[in-house]
Amino acid sequence: MSTKVLIADDDAQLVRALSVTLAARGYEVATARDGRAAIDAVITERPDIVMLDLGMPRLDGIGVLEGIRAWSQVPVLVLSGRTDSSDKVDALDAGADDYVTKPFQMDELLARLRALGRRQATAAATAGATPTVVIGELVVDLVAKQVTPPSGPAIRLTPTEWRLLEVLVTNPGRLMTREMLLTEVWGPTHGNDSGYLRLYMAQLRRKLEPEPSHPRYLVTESGMGYRFAPNGGGGLPS
Repeated sequence: MSTKVLIADDDAQLVRALSVTLAARGYEVATARDGRAAIDAVITERPDIVMLDLGMPRLDGIGVLEGIRAWSQVPVLVLSGRTDSSDKVDALDAGADDYVTKPFQMDELLARLRALGRRQATAAATAGATPTVVIGELVVDLVAKQVTPPSGPAIRLTPTEWRLLEVLVTNPGRLMTREMLLTEVWGPTHGNDSGYLRLYMAQLRRKLEPEPSHPRYLVTESGMGYRFAPNGGGGLPS
């Protein structure tokens, strides 16, 4: 079965070019020319991946992301001419899975689509297994995408916090370098943006560690990166 991609962009010329290119590579393509049509198309077309422009009429890309994430975890790849880092952070925090800046190389875009497709296939394959990971007294449900304490409601994580946690806990005991984490969570153009990583690690520790200033599970490997220690081995706080 072919992968269906929804292209949500008001640039008719770009939509035509992308539609031809993707169709030639075996993708099924649906299109939407404004934000409200994009949300409607996610419901009616049931795409496997959404390619989303941020600057669309009727409802901007952030609004579309928030609308989709209220009920769907379909992978979303943002295509935008906005190059400011704050725009990228806003999109990722609103639920985007990846971000490509216009103009882009088609080979890179296709590689990002393949990566999202693999991630979606892996999630679908494990959907019936409900895998969980334990962090102290917290349970991380990788299918439901939530963290629950022994009592009370689930702990709220932003999409970016969740993605960072997911990468760490699915690689237990493995050193994840800063570059690996930045590339996996924020994309290949952010390999040197270690400030993002420190900020989000600090936020995760405040929410998940018994003593955030003395982390036991989300530990630092000085000068290299971070590691998830399932048994609470402890580490450096920064």
